Amino acid sequence: MVRIAWGITGAGHHLRETFDLFVRAKEVYGDRVAVTSFVSRAAEEVARVYGLFQQLDRVSPGGYMEEVILEREQGWSYPKTGRFSRGIYDALFVSPTTSNTIAKIAHGIADSLVTNAVAHAVKGGVLVFIVPVDIVGSVKSPVPYFINRDLCTGCRECAQACPNDAIDEQIDYLRCDGCGLCKDVCDYGAIQEGTVNLVVRDIDKHNVRTLRDSEGITMLDSPHQLEEALLTII
Repeated sequence: MVRIAWGITGAGHHLRETFDLFVRAKEVYGDRVAVTSFVSRAAEEVARVYGLFQQLDRVSPGGYMEEVILEREQGWSYPKTGRFSRGIYDALFVSPTTSNTIAKIAHGIADSLVTNAVAHAVKGGVLVFIVPVDIVGSVKSPVPYFINRDLCTGCRECAQACPNDAIDEQIDYLRCDGCGLCKDVCDYGAIQEGTVNLVVRDIDKHNVRTLRDSEGITMLDSPHQLEEALLTII
């Protein structure tokens, strides 16, 4: 059995593509591949609002080495990252990786679930692959459901349909689970999804370059490259 760890940080960019990659791997290889999902606090919120948190059991169905490990349940010592020191994983894939997490790893800071996992993995000789969201130029990143106030008539059908009481003047992303019921009931097309164009900061480019030269870490430019790396291990 190939044992994989998936570290998830709080970025929406590349999240869906990475999730789909691991789902395909489980569907194709079944019990030959075990995936443990290490989910940061921010990732838990972001994955939920994109409607993916509720589906993580498709990647990590439960049981030893196939858990969904939540940062908020791990205390400050993150004991389950000690598995990496024992070398029982074949690889750690961190995707998507926020610029905040990249900066911490580049400067040797291990004060979160995912950065701690990376530190232990490198020390334990476990392969580490990282897909950053901020590399060069600009990033076109998806945004979750929002209310276009120019189209909204204030009918409140969306708020009444929401099972999480997440809608007032706008959508409360700490309550939203990305179910899309609000969009389904809106007759005016006011509940929308979209993308934003974000400029990559110089400091983020620098940190990515720093990690490209780091021992024990392989930097990848996209989930497509991540899939190629996964196939070499399986």
